[in-house]
Amino acid sequence: MRAPSGILRHFFLTLLALWLSLGLSPTPASADTRVALVIGNGAYVSTAQLPNPSHDAEDVAASLKRSGFEVFQGIDLRQADMQDLTIRFARAASRADVAMFYYSGHAMQYNGVNYLMPVDAVLTDEADLKRFVRVDDIVNDLQQAKNLRILVLDSCRDNPLAETLKRSAGSTRAASIGRGLSKVEAPRGTIVSFSTQSGQVAADGTGRNSPYTTAFLKHIEEPQEIGDVFRDISSDVYDSSGKTQLPELSLSIIGKFYLNGPVPVTVAPAAAQAAPKADPCAAAEAHWKAAEGIGTLGAFEDHLARFPNCIFATLAKARIEGLKQKVALAPSGNARTTGSKDFDGSWDVTLNCPASGKAQGFTRPLVATVTNGVFHAEVQGPGGVNRLEIDGQIPADGKTTLSARGTTGASTYTLNNLAPGSPYAFTVDAQFDRTRGSGKRNEARACNLVFVKR
Repeated sequence: MRAPSGILRHFFLTLLALWLSLGLSPTPASADTRVALVIGNGAYVSTAQLPNPSHDAEDVAASLKRSGFEVFQGIDLRQADMQDLTIRFARAASRADVAMFYYSGHAMQYNGVNYLMPVDAVLTDEADLKRFVRVDDIVNDLQQAKNLRILVLDSCRDNPLAETLKRSAGSTRAASIGRGLSKVEAPRGTIVSFSTQSGQVAADGTGRNSPYTTAFLKHIEEPQEIGDVFRDISSDVYDSSGKTQLPELSLSIIGKFYLNGPVPVTVAPAAAQAAPKADPCAAAEAHWKAAEGIGTLGAFEDHLARFPNCIFATLAKARIEGLKQKVALAPSGNARTTGSKDFDGSWDVTLNCPASGKAQGFTRPLVATVTNGVFHAEVQGPGGVNRLEIDGQIPADGKTTLSARGTTGASTYTLNNLAPGSPYAFTVDAQFDRTRGSGKRNEARACNLVFVKR
């Protein structure tokens, strides 16, 4: 006997209302939108071909599709096709909650800027770099996504074309062409993962996938927090390479994120993350690296004063105690200190950083003092941002490495358009004589310094 249609209709409406009231909607209303661009370039025309990238891209694309990504995929892309696909991805990223860029193939750095190489690219001189895709452009495209952005570059392979460019550039500019890739600091809400450390070269491997992508495929679908996923990837590569290849990993995310876990990625846009609740130890690591580079008692005391409850505080106390003991035991009339007094006095310092990528160039003056050979310069912008301090010890021969630390000013002058007030640190190789000196910034961006004694 069939039930009247009205009774059945009432039954199903009641069941649906109960289903929705319990939060059992068959399609989550708050599901995040995920897009990914996956590129594998291996069939190069003018340089060594790579066997893995096409397989890497195919397997990564399939994995990300299983994790709910809309995937833009390209294999062995020529210049025009690579530009077209990155444009399509940029448009999709602007509407997405999560955006990921994965690249396997040849890449290189020049003058601190990273470039990805289409398969038809040639590299006879610097002008040919316009045929490449700039990584900082990709980073800017990723920043349009609302919540989480991920940049993965399995591309730190040895690139023979870099040697061609070195010969073309000549000895005076060849130093701007480094091994591997230049370090990319992750903007807020971003994960940056390289297959090996910046300035190093990664292995291709002998299997279907590169060692890095093998680890990536093993972990990316696991129901773990995304930061732990990428830490596990790095650990796997390091162990499988016999501790010779350690991926570069930079994370700047607040909260817990899951691609395949108990909760979806849900986080307010970066602009809505309130500054008053910022982690007081967020800048501790960068400051500690700068303090260690300086190595003076004052540098470690400064770190302890700024970050008394952070991870390096105990180590700073140990360094301070050790240096105080050395001073107490040191004989009077130390030769190094006596010799370095030749540089004592006031100095004018000019920092000049030419334009790099989308970052505008700038020139910045500082005032420095040298006392008993200890160099210190500082300048402070309005509102507590755009601060720069440079410290170090000048020995009798005038050759030294200075350490700089500070916070960024306007984002238009920084690589990757970092937010004002972001911490940074770098070192400077410098040479002084009695009245003048010169120096060069070592990390990320090519800048020159001129020192003139008053």
